[in-house]
Amino acid sequence: MGIAERESARIALAAGIGLGVSTPVAALELPDFTELVRENSAAVVNISTRQELPDPGEVLPEGIEPQRGTPPPAPGLRQVSTLPGQPSVPEPGEQPGPGPGPFGEDGQSLGSGFLISEDGVILTNHHVVTQAEEVIVRLADGREHDAEVIGSDERTDLAVVEIDADDDLPTVSVGSADALEVGEWVLAIGSPFGFDHSVTAGIVSAKGRSLPHGNYVPYIQTDVAINPGNSGGPLFNLRGDVVGINSQIYSRTGGFMGLSFAIPIELAMDVAEQLQETGEVQRGWLGVLIQDVTRDLAEGFGLERPRGALVSELLDGSPAAEAGLESGDVILEFDGEVVETSAALPPMVGRTAIGRSIELRILRDGEEKRIEVEVAALPEEDELAAAPGSSGGAEDAAGSDLGLQVEPVDDATRQEFDLEDEGGVLVTSVEDGPAAQAGVEPGDVLVSFDREPVHTAEDLGDRVTAAESGSTVPVLIIRDGHPSFLAVQMP
Repeated sequence: MGIAERESARIALAAGIGLGVSTPVAALELPDFTELVRENSAAVVNISTRQELPDPGEVLPEGIEPQRGTPPPAPGLRQVSTLPGQPSVPEPGEQPGPGPGPFGEDGQSLGSGFLISEDGVILTNHHVVTQAEEVIVRLADGREHDAEVIGSDERTDLAVVEIDADDDLPTVSVGSADALEVGEWVLAIGSPFGFDHSVTAGIVSAKGRSLPHGNYVPYIQTDVAINPGNSGGPLFNLRGDVVGINSQIYSRTGGFMGLSFAIPIELAMDVAEQLQETGEVQRGWLGVLIQDVTRDLAEGFGLERPRGALVSELLDGSPAAEAGLESGDVILEFDGEVVETSAALPPMVGRTAIGRSIELRILRDGEEKRIEVEVAALPEEDELAAAPGSSGGAEDAAGSDLGLQVEPVDDATRQEFDLEDEGGVLVTSVEDGPAAQAGVEPGDVLVSFDREPVHTAEDLGDRVTAAESGSTVPVLIIRDGHPSFLAVQMP
């Protein structure tokens, strides 16, 4: 074999061809997003709003001056609209200057959106347009239109706005978030920091995430670079279909840190349809307060592993209370769908048609039962806040052997916590021991121990004595007016 032949063989081997070697070269290549962006950018819009901000003298106590500039952000979840002005990029080594003061001038926010109909209907985030006195939509070709907010839903952070357009506008193709796979490529188009039609890409990191103040949204988590101004913009799959709406990021700095969250498109389109038809959103409601089943609580309730949603309280007159659900029940299935965690239940209930009867599979006292519940409409926030609760009946507590001292509940505390006349004992002190390790604190009202009601200190002593040594028992307490189960490891 000559030099030329040997060189050709070396190149072929390095390329993974010839000599019987088969290498999936295409699998090593990154996807080409150019066609996707070319076909869909025109349907993505920039949304800016203006609202009158209060004078500092109207909202601050006398003698307190408003803080000028932008304070450093605290770590946590953030909605990703922005306060723009004109976008500016600092020179290398230069720090961005302070932003405008928060008082005494018109507020401006900036976000994104996308067209879902040829006549100008646009989907975006609630937090982009909330309290706006003026909403302006800028199209990809530079034209600007005044927009009308058709409807907005705070619970899902979704809003529908509309512009009056003379010609047929480009629209997105709606896909399926349910069909998304973790690890699949996705792409975002939006206006981070006011830079229109910026494109970023990444993969789906997880599905069905639950976030604070987002109980009815099973978020899509991605590592797509999302920043202030991306709010309301579309998240595409590689087929060019919208699968989500970029809404929040987790950040310690206020900017992107690798954790972005999008609202699934199926939920968004359902909310958009309701907002266009009625201007409001109805969602299903059971009327239960739930919590996660921890490993210790799973042992106490007789589960082989942590799963399900543990009912800590039922609201009086709610569908769940009327159907016979009890505090201490663990909901394992909702209408045939497995409930793996407490976070999975609210979206299931929320998307259920009002008035429909569904079956719950629950665990009660170690036995599985099936209960039929008719789903009602979720009340307004003020109605929920005023609704009395019923802790109903199943928890555990600790006595002196567990490091607790208790006393009868006085009338003031009973009225404050809306307790039944004979229910619960007040924890007055907690020493080192199983109760302290479980998280019991002075001031807690202990209402049940090991799924048996506790009315007096004697009841508590009896329950502790009857508990099996070394077992984990659930204890129901009320703290700051809210019931919660704790898992106590018996000595």
